[in-house]
Amino acid sequence: MAHNASPDNATDTRTVPARTQDRPTEVTAAGIARLAGVGRAAVSNWRRRHADFPKPVGGTETSPAFALRDIEQWLRDQGKLAEVPLRERVWQQLVGHPAGAAAALRQAGAVLLLAHDRPAAWQQLRAAADDAELTGVLPAVLDAVLAARLGPGHPVRGLTREALAPSAALVRATGDLATADGAAAAYDFLLGRHLDANPRQYTLTPPGPAALMAELAAVAGPSGTVLDPACGAGALLAAARERTAEESDAGDRDAGEGDAGESDAPVTLYGQEADADLAALTALRLALGVPDAQVRVRAADTLRADAFPDLAADAVLVHPPFNERNWGHDELAYDPRWEYGFPARTESELAWVQHALARLREGGTAVLLMPPAAASRRSGRRIRADLLRRGALRAVIALPAGAAPPNGVPLHLWVLRKPGTTPPAPQLLVVDAAGPATGPAAGRDKPDWQTVRTTAVEAWRTFDRDGGIEEQPGVRRSLAAIDLLDDDVDLAPARHLPPPAAAGGPAELARIRERLTTTLARTTALTPRPDGGAAGPARWPLTTVGELARSGALVLRAGGAGTAPAGGAAPAVLTDHDVIGGDAPSGTLPEAPASGPAEEPVLLQAGDVVVPVLGGGAVARVTDDSTAGAALGRNLTLLRPDPAALDPWFLAGFLRGTANNRQASSYASTATRLDVRRLQLPRLPLADQRRYGQRFRDLAAFEGALRLTARLGEQLVQGLHDGLTDGSVTPD
Repeated sequence: MAHNASPDNATDTRTVPARTQDRPTEVTAAGIARLAGVGRAAVSNWRRRHADFPKPVGGTETSPAFALRDIEQWLRDQGKLAEVPLRERVWQQLVGHPAGAAAALRQAGAVLLLAHDRPAAWQQLRAAADDAELTGVLPAVLDAVLAARLGPGHPVRGLTREALAPSAALVRATGDLATADGAAAAYDFLLGRHLDANPRQYTLTPPGPAALMAELAAVAGPSGTVLDPACGAGALLAAARERTAEESDAGDRDAGEGDAGESDAPVTLYGQEADADLAALTALRLALGVPDAQVRVRAADTLRADAFPDLAADAVLVHPPFNERNWGHDELAYDPRWEYGFPARTESELAWVQHALARLREGGTAVLLMPPAAASRRSGRRIRADLLRRGALRAVIALPAGAAPPNGVPLHLWVLRKPGTTPPAPQLLVVDAAGPATGPAAGRDKPDWQTVRTTAVEAWRTFDRDGGIEEQPGVRRSLAAIDLLDDDVDLAPARHLPPPAAAGGPAELARIRERLTTTLARTTALTPRPDGGAAGPARWPLTTVGELARSGALVLRAGGAGTAPAGGAAPAVLTDHDVIGGDAPSGTLPEAPASGPAEEPVLLQAGDVVVPVLGGGAVARVTDDSTAGAALGRNLTLLRPDPAALDPWFLAGFLRGTANNRQASSYASTATRLDVRRLQLPRLPLADQRRYGQRFRDLAAFEGALRLTARLGEQLVQGLHDGLTDGSVTPD
């Protein structure tokens, strides 16, 4: 799904004006930094200090652009660039292309498809042709390959002789990248980096929801035809093909080798996208990524200009645009797709629901990612009522917040089944997968998708097989449609699920009370006594954290870097909230972008001291064995002391001093930032450090007991309120 879509750009036959053909490939300061492996500040310094640094050839005063070939030569002359990696060279040629990155990526993707599908023809063409001949012959060759793979109406347009004229170097480098990395991997890298570089231009479906939607659709069996009428970057179609392959492999193992051929039936992926550039890039992604599937992607506005009006698909997966007002309400009043009612102007999502049902075969399954308001807005109640009466809407599944953009809203999945001649008894499954996904396994940054998947898929599979499901308070329930047909027809799962027993019931409340009593006694025993001391502050000789780092007494590391490895176990992330609240690591590493390998995070060791740098609070935490191995989160700084020179508890204790934090902080209009290097410590012998360190350790134990007491007290109070109000606890 792309929110920048419009019907006006449904086709693209643009060519590059002649005056741009001689323009060199350009690179920005950020690209130069990436080429040389330095920060942007270093590039700025080079421009000021070196008179022979290449002059800008484009861009603006604040964001100049330079000729890539001049920059590469200058970096080599200065000894700052031994060799430009092939991936990086192709990427810089792509983003600096005079026709723009999207047009260049279309060209590169088409060349990769040629190298993939017809490698001998590509090698012969590359070896025999000079640049002019190569770009002159390519259009006809590429058109033939694209038409054979994507069909005659494919969206990869604009590959004319004029458009390819400035692209000879890009074409050759792209072919070399296909040889080095493989065509599919090369395109995944280029497309992934393009999408990462333009996050505001495209609204993408994350891998977790995409895989879940594909699995829900596949419960009825592998799908031979799958449609995504708002396909965006193709995540749902790719997930559907992957799921179909898994289902087929499972069927082969169950049936035996003799029946394996039946499950290997070809799969056809249909996609439509209003953004012509994105439709072209997605078609190439699917053609390269799923070579065993037939791919048919079209560039047009689905609701206004349906490209597949006669399709009867096995499955339809959609992440539609939300809250669209200009979806065609005025033009489409008498459209035959509105079998369940004409959607109001404010109900664009219900237009997509009915389009999905109209393109299904009888018994086919549609899964749509929907905003929660679509389940309860009064303007859509008549359509929701008819969907229920006729047995088309089968399940509404609430996802946790952060599942997909917009990340602050807990989205819903609607599962629909096109009714046949004998529709099922109208029943609706409601599932709240958000509750089970917010336990200890779920971090603050994103939901626990394994729990979400298990909750949703098991409930839908059981309901689809049996026509009903055993109620689980707070999680799942099946309802008769007639019970929902009131004035509102509100289908939000939270409105229909009975709450779970308050705090686990009276027995759990009794255990909480017992823990609270024990913790209160321990807190009393740990309460420190302020022993008498000197009349005034001590006058120790002082040093700073920065000086200690320069002398090697400690190591400083900033947090926030690191990505989760693909398919591997990733460590939990210690966030600034965890440090401030004294909690266990609760964050998760972001997934590695398709544009490159996973980035190693900063991992904690026992004895490390962690300090938050935002917020203005005096906090420092010593890492223990239970936290060791976690990744260091954003807005945190790690101090790793040399045990022969610094006691970690002594270090953490003095870093928490109020006056110390005040003198090391800077103040902006909305935040306070701590400069850790300016924090001060007294110069004391190691034996004296350990005496102070033991006292600071005792204070940390007392602070932890206070936190636990507060949490247990809150649980007991809220649990008793809930128990008294739901009747599980009596007032006597």
